[in-house]
Amino acid sequence: MPTALDAGNLFEDVREQSDEEEFRTLLARPGLKVERIVSTGQCSPPGFWYDQAWDEWVLLVSGGAVMEFEGGDTRYTLKRGDYLHIAPGQRHRVAWTQSDPPTIWLAVHSGDIGEEKPLA
Repeated sequence: MPTALDAGNLFEDVREQSDEEEFRTLLARPGLKVERIVSTGQCSPPGFWYDQAWDEWVLLVSGGAVMEFEGGDTRYTLKRGDYLHIAPGQRHRVAWTQSDPPTIWLAVHSGDIGEEKPLA
């Protein structure tokens, strides 16, 4: 049986309050990144859109969030256990996150992973 070389717990060291979101890379390989994101009420600034050249799959582990997608009427209200696939080039933003309890995301990025292009 293979031995785990890196192990942890998604719920360890979660800050209950913070001025900024926390991004922690859990696994990184060429073409793949798995990260834990902790939000405590943060959201995208007005007019800000993420525009990524890779796939992103997110699972809401705890808390709640609202995601908006370019095109006006496309919004997803996420609760614990909900997941969402964001295709490359699909402009999106975080409209709201729950602060208590903190919103914990598990994000899996795959493909040509590079830098996000924030669009104002």
